[in-house]
Amino acid sequence: MDMAADLRARLTDSLLAAGVLRDRRWAEAFRQVPRHAFLPGFFVQRPDGAWEPVTAEHPDHLALVYRNDVCVTQLDNDDRAWEQALVTGAVTGVPTSSSSMPTIMAIMLEALAVAPGDRVLEIGTGTGYNAALLCHVLGEDRVTSIDVDPGVLVRAEARLTAAGYHPTCVLGDGEQGHPPRAPYDRILGTCAVSRIPAAWLEQTAPGGAIVTTFNRAIGAGLVRLTVRDGRATGRVLLEDGRFMPLRAHRQEWADEALLEALTREPTTSRTTLLSSRSVLDPAGGFEFFAGLALAEVAVAADPIRLVHPDGSWVRHRGAVVDQGGPRALWDVAEAAYRQWRALGRPRRHQFTFTATPTSQHFALDGTDLTWPLP
Repeated sequence: MDMAADLRARLTDSLLAAGVLRDRRWAEAFRQVPRHAFLPGFFVQRPDGAWEPVTAEHPDHLALVYRNDVCVTQLDNDDRAWEQALVTGAVTGVPTSSSSMPTIMAIMLEALAVAPGDRVLEIGTGTGYNAALLCHVLGEDRVTSIDVDPGVLVRAEARLTAAGYHPTCVLGDGEQGHPPRAPYDRILGTCAVSRIPAAWLEQTAPGGAIVTTFNRAIGAGLVRLTVRDGRATGRVLLEDGRFMPLRAHRQEWADEALLEALTREPTTSRTTLLSSRSVLDPAGGFEFFAGLALAEVAVAADPIRLVHPDGSWVRHRGAVVDQGGPRALWDVAEAAYRQWRALGRPRRHQFTFTATPTSQHFALDGTDLTWPLP
């Protein structure tokens, strides 16, 4: 067995042992599809935050590829960052394309619950690796993959072809789906959304499913929705699940607002018993519920800042919070924490999600409580 095949086998065995991979079809796909063929180059982050390039000539290239970890392939939507990194040794930037962590890929592929003959639309081609896994199980004629970035798509198509896979690859806005090949039995969002696009509801076959994550700075989650009569309903699946956002769903307003929150004079400044970790750490249990109350907020660190499109903002400094704008956001968080405790500290898996052409909301099991999406 060659080194790459051995590393694939070890990765697959680890996914099986963790219980995130159960279907033998997907297990065989992970064993056979060469992830390294889709990652000839990528970035790894150094302790100082800069991104260092890893090429196929790097002595640890294969070992890094077959870690159970995300591999960042693009920064700031700018392919020139790669060329610059090769010259300078490292660059700074925000990841905008990647090959996802194999664990989350396995969880989402399992959640599709595909049957032979199912037609799948993948939103976000990325490196092409996930599309190759889909082709391995369903056959390339059943797989359509769309990406908004022409450079990303061209590279993915070339690597798919070189690896022997030929799905239908489309350049376009994933929010609009791809009507020419609809309806689809499954739609898989490998980028996060702030709400389920209407086109996805329209293009999913009756009884079909949508699997995607929500783009929320606080309280992200993976959902599996069954679509009937234009209505999608389903459950939040994971304790946490985060992807890069669909470009049409990014918080473009947030960067400037977060910078302004560093220097603005507060309307109120007081102490608080609610820690920022309680609100922001998925492991604590409250984070998802906090995200329902603090919908649309954006978050930054050092110091912790929260901002909302309505102009409300928070600076959290240890036991002190500064607040400004039309609403006291930290008061909202504290009220949500009291409600969460009174409800028995519900976790993500106790929530369902419903989307129709006119409204979308989360609901808590066993109650009449709902949280509409803005």
